[in-house]
Amino acid sequence: MSDSKQPTKEQVREYMVRRQRARKPPPDPREVRRQLGWDLTEMQRKSSR
Repeated sequence: MSDSKQPTKEQVREYMVRRQRARKPPPDPREVRRQLGWDLTEMQRKSSR
């Protein structure tokens, strides 16, 4: 079973506030994962195969 750690609701809300203030187009989904720390879980999944 995968033991992925997702960001808290507060972390996601803070991220969204920062994105809105930046007034830029949304980043690539890979960049969002990297900024939220999800890329680490993706790398862990790949290495455990």
